[in-house]
Amino acid sequence: MNCPVCVQAMVQENFGIEVYVCESSCKGIFFDHSELQMLDKAGEGMGPAIEAALLSPRHNDANRAQLKCPRCSIPMHAHRFNRDEEVNVDECYGCGGFFLDAGELKEIRDHYMSDADVQAYTDKLVAATPGYAEGMEQMEKEQKHILAIKNFTKILTTNYWKKKFQ
Repeated sequence: MNCPVCVQAMVQENFGIEVYVCESSCKGIFFDHSELQMLDKAGEGMGPAIEAALLSPRHNDANRAQLKCPRCSIPMHAHRFNRDEEVNVDECYGCGGFFLDAGELKEIRDHYMSDADVQAYTDKLVAATPGYAEGMEQMEKEQKHILAIKNFTKILTTNYWKKKFQ
């Protein structure tokens, strides 16, 4: 498997699970589907390979072209990691693999957000969305209106009166 950044051969390393590392060049790491979530918190994984990876300084070129998945060769999608609001990861929507640039695993671990932190961050983003509060207010008004109509039509239906007097 070749690194999607520098196209050098990646080697399989044991982090407690087997992952692919670009040891000879950029120090990027490729995780197969669901492997990253096994190592994203501090203290997860073991061995000299993960310790070496955690010592690599962070390097991420935000201006580079879209990466291709080293597993299935389709374009990967860059986005914020769901447990760290500062780190972009590259995810393959085909095979579910993740590619982390050098130092990003350490950043994810250093800034790992708990479930409460994720909810607070999500709430903050939603609240900052233009028109969100007005849209929610309008939706509540519409729900009340629908409920009022539903209750009114319930009275008008013959089934209601049949059941009431039977």
